[in-house]
Amino acid sequence: MKVFVTGIGVVSAIGLTVDENYRSLLNKKSGITTLQLSVEQKSIKAGSIAKSNAELKQMLSISNGYFSRTSLLGIIAAEQAMGKNFHDKKLRTGFISSTSVGGMDETEKYYRQVLKNLPVDYNLTRTHDSGNTSENIAAYLKFSGYINTLSTACSSAANAIMLAARMIEQGKLDRVLVGGTDPITDFTIKGFQSLMIYDDEWCKPFDHNRNGLNLGEGAGFLLLESEQSINISDNAPICILTGWHNAADAYHQTASSPDGKGATIAMKNALNKANLEPDEISYINAHGTGTKNNDLSESIAIKNVFGQSIPPFSSTKAFTGHTLAAAGAIEAVYSVLAIKNSMHFSGLNYNEPLAETLMHPVTEPTPALTKHVMSNSFGFGGNNSSLIFSGI
Repeated sequence: MKVFVTGIGVVSAIGLTVDENYRSLLNKKSGITTLQLSVEQKSIKAGSIAKSNAELKQMLSISNGYFSRTSLLGIIAAEQAMGKNFHDKKLRTGFISSTSVGGMDETEKYYRQVLKNLPVDYNLTRTHDSGNTSENIAAYLKFSGYINTLSTACSSAANAIMLAARMIEQGKLDRVLVGGTDPITDFTIKGFQSLMIYDDEWCKPFDHNRNGLNLGEGAGFLLLESEQSINISDNAPICILTGWHNAADAYHQTASSPDGKGATIAMKNALNKANLEPDEISYINAHGTGTKNNDLSESIAIKNVFGQSIPPFSSTKAFTGHTLAAAGAIEAVYSVLAIKNSMHFSGLNYNEPLAETLMHPVTEPTPALTKHVMSNSFGFGGNNSSLIFSGI
């Protein structure tokens, strides 16, 4: 059974809409700026969205209730992907979201109230758990029935997309609105700084002199449908999700295996699922965080799979920052845009190849026939996921 992509939505540091994101990618306009999130935090480089929670609520006409930034960003992207579709009793529709930190931004507000002996609003903690973000997004869009939340670190949204595809393929659902959302918080910034993989300057994915990642925030969602669903919804397919695989090699709590074992398995099996040979991949949207460990491990894995015939590849994280759980969905949207517009997107800040692999990413947006795109998302704990999108 084919799994069609019929809707996409994205909000990130480079735009509040799909079109704004696409134009920023074409114009090589990064959203990473100098940010000071709180008085306790020193200035960092990060991909933040220049809207306060109050402004996001106003955009969405939300006046009551407790909504984390995670939920608000997710609502914006999910609403775009859902488009003008309405709930139809003929279609079994599911909603699957993903997040790494849930409502951590609201929990931090509560924590500061406690530390400063201020009046405490206990309701802030109600937004903390990951499931609350999905429930808020689903409620806003009037979803009922199957609602689920995944959290597998930076591969979360890719795994959510896989789950949605399997639900459709197995005939359990007719269509699924699926994606991921995450904000920037003090908690995540300090966590990555403690691992000593946060770059104080602009990140340089796949560059020999890379020195770590920059965090970002955002959300991405896709509407996936079966052929039966399309016959009822009358939506025009943008492309097809043809391949997917997750390989959890459990190499280390936070680091990727140096030989790229898990990533290699994920990419090879995604190709097998799509019934494709490696030389049929037109472009790879790589995970490419800019850390010493990830970029070398992923480069080795790409060489393991593609040999000397490596397709054009790049990481878009120098545009958006690393959006954690949302990354797999945001970059899935970019993969769909690559197919839709016959475009290979560039990376940024690249000057010199990795000495170990001598691989050169795309450095300029390049018009090219783009039939099959692979999108990689690799998370902590060796949780490695690859998706393949194909043209109609």
